[in-house]
Order: sequence, then C-alpha cells, then structure tokens
Amino acid sequence: MFLENVQSHGFIEVICGSMFSGKTEELIRRLKRAKIANQKVEIFKPCVDIRYSEEEVVSHDSHSIHSTPIESSGSILLLAQDVEVVGIDEAQFFDDGIVDVCGTLADNGVRVIVAGLDMDYLGNPFGPMPALLAKAEYVTKVHAICVKCGDLAQHSHRISGGRKLVELGELDAYEPLCRKCFNVAIKS
Repeated sequence: MFLENVQSHGFIEVICGSMFSGKTEELIRRLKRAKIANQKVEIFKPCVDIRYSEEEVVSHDSHSIHSTPIESSGSILLLAQDVEVVGIDEAQFFDDGIVDVCGTLADNGVRVIVAGLDMDYLGNPFGPMPALLAKAEYVTKVHAICVKCGDLAQHSHRISGGRKLVELGELDAYEPLCRKCFNVAIKS
C-alpha cells in the first residue's frame, strides 16, 4: 500500500469492521512494516482490553506487538514524544477525546493508525469511531465471514452476556453476521 511511503505530513488511517474481521491483524501488519522501515513507533490500547495480554496488542489469530495500556486518550499525547507512527487499538473503548488526540498527532506530522469496531453489538455507531472515520484521510473497512450463511459479515452479534455496551469476549460471546442474518438474530 502506498501509505508507507508518505512521509511529508501527518495523517489518520482508520481500520474498522466487526469482530473477527482482521482489524487488529491489519493494524499489527502496518505497525510492523513501519518498524522495518526504522520509523519510531508507539502503540497504545485501552487498559480494559486484557483478553489476551495486558501489554500487547494481540489479534485473534495470535499475532502480537508490544503496546502501552492507557486509561484515557490524553495519555497518548504525553507518551508519544518524538515518534513518527502511533498505533491505537480498540479505539471504540476510548473517550471522545481520542478524536482530538489523533488530530493533534496528525497535525504534528505523525502517521496515526487506529483500529476499532465501527458498530456495537446492537448495530449502532460505536463511541468515538464515527468521528474518527469522518476525520481520517484513509479508511479501510474489513469484513468477517457470516457464521450463518457465509456472506461478508459487518455485524458483531452478542450471543451471551448482559446488556452492557462494553462486554469483552470472544467466540463464546460474539459471532460475526451479515446484515440479513443479523436482522433475523436481533428479532429472535
């Protein structure tokens, strides 16, 4: 992808989609390429995401990269000094300030790569993701495969757990569904 060669100014890239679509895997791939290019990289994730590791961003297929867990988006500006690339995973779990943080970083010449769910388990826009998508220069929407029919899936359907908006889980708690299968599932 041509983005690795753009070095004259900062910008925001957003990788979004449903659970099990490869968002984190794509984030890790881009960050590892930046490291291979000897760019200074910092990676952040929300403290609440400890499913696989407390200090690594880990994809569902076990690819990983070291990260710094943080409580709030404001910490990124304090910790991302003298970097060329900032990676942020699970952006939907951050406060709305993440949008301004990403903008400030990009304005300061940093390549910002953000991954997150674009919709919650009810199919609604999730947290700060709509604003990040609007502000980003580049957006990549990735899709999972619907476990019911095999079509492309863009929904993360919760199959267990409560009604809280944030419920961390894996295949035991969520399944990727296409629009048609999601609409059937939420009516049941």
